[in-house]
Amino acid sequence: MRLQEIQKYLKTKNIPFQYCEENDCGSITFIHRGMPYHIWEYPAPERGAQSNVRTAGRSEDFDGHYEAEILSILSTW
Repeated sequence: MRLQEIQKYLKTKNIPFQYCEENDCGSITFIHRGMPYHIWEYPAPERGAQSNVRTAGRSEDFDGHYEAEILSILSTW
């Protein structure tokens, strides 16, 4: 299972989400306050993620410690 810390965080906040995994890449989609959000992982060797958690209408790429960076954004909600 991928994106475990993000899944754990969403569960503690009672935010329903859909998770799927394909080719060792996780994908999470959820709705928060009426806005749709996504977190999509890239495969190795470019391992990273694309998400719109910072700005709902615009996707951006996250590299390096992408799960921690996305979690820090989610924790500000």
